[in-house]
Amino acid sequence: MSLFKNVTFHTTVASLNDLPTDSVCEIAFAGRSNAGKSSAINTLANHSRLAFVSKMPGRTQHLNYFRLDDGKYLVDLPGYGFAKAPAEIRAQWEGLLAPYLIHRSALAGLALIMDSRHPLTDLDRQMIDWFAQTGKPIHVLLSKADKLTRTEQAQVIRSVREGLATLSDRCSVQLFSSLKHTGVAEAEKVLGTWLGLDIGESEAAPAVVSGPPGKVARPRQRKVQGWAARSAGKEKAAAKNKKPPVA
Repeated sequence: MSLFKNVTFHTTVASLNDLPTDSVCEIAFAGRSNAGKSSAINTLANHSRLAFVSKMPGRTQHLNYFRLDDGKYLVDLPGYGFAKAPAEIRAQWEGLLAPYLIHRSALAGLALIMDSRHPLTDLDRQMIDWFAQTGKPIHVLLSKADKLTRTEQAQVIRSVREGLATLSDRCSVQLFSSLKHTGVAEAEKVLGTWLGLDIGESEAAPAVVSGPPGKVARPRQRKVQGWAARSAGKEKAAAKNKKPPVA
């Protein structure tokens, strides 16, 4: 039985002033516009029409809140990477996404959906590199895993793990399929822990955490900057005027 079986739609937020005031813990779902983000939410909730699955990528333009329990929410973020969205819509996304992800104290972590056939795009890397500065965890769901062979699945897990290790030490990654319900128990274990839910005894394999073997991932203590990749070495990231990757 799904840990998120009682999830219901709560509200759509177009302004930071309208964020639920009773929220004590929430998980944001992000990803490229065609990565299967809404399908992942529906699968975790065991509900075919909870989150809207559009045939036109980029349809979600606001923050959609789904209530799980008192003060606990799943939040469907606007998909990024949809170049055909009008400039005014993209500007609205940027003005809503960045402040929400940086300053929302109730936000426990980010569930990032990537198409397992095309993982770690430049925009995915930009999102991870930027959000990692908040010190909050990121869990990557490699969606549409059913379209890969077992050998391809093993290869993509390995390559994504290596890529994540260069971006953050607070990332975990797993395979996921909305069609076959692959990885549902594993995702529930990670996200349920973030939400403080009673996940009970789970036989799901632990998510693969990025970073060098044998080291415990700890949040990096660093000042949150704007939306952009940080400069390496001694260069300071001039990210003050950067924007979210929505185009």
